[in-house]
Amino acid sequence: MRYDHVTDMIGDTPLLRLDPAVHGLVNIDLYAKLELFNPFGSVKDRAAWSMAAPYLRQATERGDTVVELSSGNTAKALAVIAGMHGLPFKSVTNRMKVPEIKDLLLLLGAEIDELPGQAECLDPTNTEDPLTRMHQLLAGSDSGYLHTDQYFNRRNIGAHVHGTGPEIVADLDGRAPDYFIACVGTAGSSAGVATVLRHHDPDVTVVGLVAEKSDFIPGIRNIDEVHEVGLFDPGHYDSIETISADEAIDGLLTLVRRCGILAGPTGGGAYQGAVRFLSAVDAQLTERRTAVFIVCDRVESYMSYVRERRPALFHQPARRHSTRTITAEELARAKAIDVPDAQRWIAQEGCVVVDLRGPFAYQALHIDRSINIVDELFAELVHGGLPFGRRQPVLLVCPVGEKSARYAALLTRMGHPDVRSLAGGIIAWRDAGATLVRD
Repeated sequence: MRYDHVTDMIGDTPLLRLDPAVHGLVNIDLYAKLELFNPFGSVKDRAAWSMAAPYLRQATERGDTVVELSSGNTAKALAVIAGMHGLPFKSVTNRMKVPEIKDLLLLLGAEIDELPGQAECLDPTNTEDPLTRMHQLLAGSDSGYLHTDQYFNRRNIGAHVHGTGPEIVADLDGRAPDYFIACVGTAGSSAGVATVLRHHDPDVTVVGLVAEKSDFIPGIRNIDEVHEVGLFDPGHYDSIETISADEAIDGLLTLVRRCGILAGPTGGGAYQGAVRFLSAVDAQLTERRTAVFIVCDRVESYMSYVRERRPALFHQPARRHSTRTITAEELARAKAIDVPDAQRWIAQEGCVVVDLRGPFAYQALHIDRSINIVDELFAELVHGGLPFGRRQPVLLVCPVGEKSARYAALLTRMGHPDVRSLAGGIIAWRDAGATLVRD
């Protein structure tokens, strides 16, 4: 099979029927759409090429910079495409959470701007969010950028309307599957494939999977973030269900070890969510059915993510102290303090204020005299024991109060008598009109 250009290799990925002995479904044939076989390694190759291709000639003539608000596979694919056309690429994100992806982007020559956004997905109505301001700048027609705009660009969906969806139907001999289970990131692949499948069969059941609120799964938005994605339309899905990081890793291990598919955590989450949903209907069926999920990318880029959550897989001991072991009861007992009480406590007790956000967010705006210890580094400090003296009052701060609450519960378990979390985080502090300073 010969090609003249590597982008000609995007698409036409295999549809693999999984062994029923692995998934346990009796009346349903479960298929995996193997998007990890795209040339740059993920389903995002399709969207990246679809969004960039029509404008590359003009961008090359003008010497534009290709730019995308992405910290993952879209950035990776665009970095390759930009480099092939002699163009620079800039990745803009609130934080690079997966070290392997960041390293690969740097290897590809990308410039990375980690802005202090309040979430990975920008909220276009929040004009105070630096990510939103960056998005507005990029929207200018003479900005010197080719902004692919994956969260709002309809060509993201179109890549799957014209590619992924029809390929699934063709590989099923012209039929749509009875069930399509899809993780929701930018919503491009799930919306595009669902549109095609329902055109062939309006009765197709489409299930969207999002991450649990407190979990991070690469490539999957949580239920709050997904409503900020411009392409997300709940009408594309018959139901929206949550998947946890633990379930995603369980699914990853099944695909890797039992199916020979080197899937990343997004694909693992899709598999686990599919089996969980389909198991509930399998026993009620009297005729055979088919179901499809997408394996979005490869496992190699997520070794640190898996190692952090499952150290035993790498023959490493479990962490002595970790927020992942906090129970709901411990979280409920952790002390949280609202903004007025926090202001009084800081003034009267001289507590240490620890800001767990990334350095860019901290530099943009923070509580006066607070210290910045990024949550990953703080986790390392806590792993070795209490990082503060027991007599030192401590106030923990994060964007919205979720991470700080878990750390407060952990430090309380470890024996610190007076550690509290700022309820609502730095956002609540800002909204209350309390003073914030800038480096």
